[in-house]
Amino acid sequence: MADNTQDGRTREEIEAARKLFAGPCDFISGAASVESLPPIALPEVAFAGRSNVGKSSLVNALTGRSTLARVSARPGHTRQINFFDLAGRLYLADLPGYGFAQVSKSMKESWQDLASAYLRGRPTLKRICLLIDSRHGVKESDHETMKNLDRAAITYQLILTKTDQLRQAEIPRAIAAAQAAARKHGAAHPEVLPTSSETGFGIPELRAEIVAAAVS
Repeated sequence: MADNTQDGRTREEIEAARKLFAGPCDFISGAASVESLPPIALPEVAFAGRSNVGKSSLVNALTGRSTLARVSARPGHTRQINFFDLAGRLYLADLPGYGFAQVSKSMKESWQDLASAYLRGRPTLKRICLLIDSRHGVKESDHETMKNLDRAAITYQLILTKTDQLRQAEIPRAIAAAQAAARKHGAAHPEVLPTSSETGFGIPELRAEIVAAAVS
């Protein structure tokens, strides 16, 4: 019988994903326009979410690096789609955050147009990890993004971040609330994964989920 982890992944899957993410991972390009997107080549997994939800920190935690993706305490810092090549097998894409008010309307529209064009035009995009701050839950801006992804028929999975800032008893409630939100959206993956970039909680399971979605 397979030795399964709590989320159903086997120990072998967890270890294979760990080895992949421990391999070379290089920044390849930052796309600020549709024309500057890298050529379609490898399977891709994208990370999306509200500004300051912890996308860059999560990419760093997944790859075991502290500076691969730039982390800023200032919301709205990521202004382009940053692409990383993981061991020549997978692209990771860090999208600009949404829902941050303190930028110009034209700048927000420019970011939104770029993200929409990317999501519509990448046949190699296998999964979107939609990050949700576990302290605040699914917000209206998240539901709007989820509706857009539903219309585009792109599979996405809710990933709870910053669970280290919750009490232990609050984590199951945060998961249940996110699962209830996901059930309202046709393209949402039913499983919600809790994570912490600070403690590493949930990171091995998320690595295995990404590998299963993208390169298995």
